[in-house]
Amino acid sequence: MQTFVYEITDPAGLHARPATSIAAEASRWPCEIIVALDRTRERVSARDLMGLMGLDARQGDRLQVSADGSRASEALASLLPVFDF
Repeated sequence: MQTFVYEITDPAGLHARPATSIAAEASRWPCEIIVALDRTRERVSARDLMGLMGLDARQGDRLQVSADGSRASEALASLLPVFDF
């Protein structure tokens, strides 16, 4: 399993536009990709748009993004720029 952590800097938090981009990019990869909110420890699939929105991630929150399976490292590398919102 590979992981990176992203701290939300956008005052609007994890809103619809970045969540849509994350879900779309995650759907391109064959591996399992999970986004976990450090504050609540809630975990959702990165492919699940409504799950991402339901995290209610706010400015200053940290998201742990992990991938496991085929092409996990490539998937995380492709998601890094998507998380820069």
